[in-house]
Parts: sequence; structure tokens; C-alpha cells
Amino acid sequence: MIERFIEKILFAARWLMAPFYLGLIVALAVLFAEFAAILIAYVSSAATVFSGGSAFGEEEAILGALSLIDLALMGSLILIVVYSGYENFVSRIRSGEHEDWPDWMTKVDFAQLKQKLLASIVLISGVQVLKAFMSVEKTTDRDLMWLVGIHLTLVVSAIAFSVSDWLQSRGDKSE
Repeated sequence: MIERFIEKILFAARWLMAPFYLGLIVALAVLFAEFAAILIAYVSSAATVFSGGSAFGEEEAILGALSLIDLALMGSLILIVVYSGYENFVSRIRSGEHEDWPDWMTKVDFAQLKQKLLASIVLISGVQVLKAFMSVEKTTDRDLMWLVGIHLTLVVSAIAFSVSDWLQSRGDKSE
């Protein structure tokens, strides 16, 4: 009887995660506001070129686009965590009620979530390194070294996790 009571409490505790996912949706809205601000500044800077204003060079165009890509990747990362985390740890999402529901959203298990998170983090890190290289005259050697070092650490970690998952799946198949 005590065991069942404890199990009911433990099972109900999963709902404590729901506010975390709602908070991530708020973070996504904040990220969207930042995206919109950067997009408006990017477009208005480019528009000054057409109206005879200051030159909008290739570097500015690429850096602006990379900033937008970076924010889009971060937004995607938040969505992956929200959907997959909610589905894996809180409750099933009734996807049948939504005709345009992407198939992957209800099929990502914890190992796949980990891989998607790592891949997104490596991509975001790669964009940051590329942005630093694009404005290398404004970046110190030390900052560049740290960015590349962190990026390589993330790449090695992603590879290590992939190999670990692959070895585990091979072990599961042999049993």
C-alpha cells in the first residue's frame, strides 16, 4: 500500500516538468523578438544601399545572415527540447488532432533527443566560429582560440556520444 502511494507520487511528479517546457516557449518568444529586431536592422541596412546610402558589404551581408541562422537554429533546438521532452517525460501529445503535425515530433526517444541536441549545439557553435572568422579583424587571437577550442570539444563530444550509442545499440541487438 505504501509502495503504491509512493509510485503514484513519483508518477505524478512528471508534471513538475511541464512548467519548464512552458518557460522554454517563453524563451522562444524572446528569441523571436531578438530575431525580428536583427532582421529589421539587417533589411534596413541593406535598404540604405539602394537609396544611395553607405555601402552594405559582403561581410555585413554574410554576418547578418549568419546571425539569423544562429537564432533559427536556437529556436529549432528549443522546439526539439519542448516537444521531445514533454512527450518523453510528461505526457503523450495527441498528434492525430493536428493534420500538419510533423511525424518526427512524437517519435524522438531520449537517445535521439540527445543526438539532435548535440547536433544543434555543434551547428550553433560552428556558426559562431564562422562569424568570428568573418570579422577576424575585430576578434582577438585569444577569443578565436577559445571559440575553436570549444567547437572542437563539442564536435568530439558529439562523436563520443554517437559512438557510445552505436556500441550500446549493437550490444542490445546481440542480447
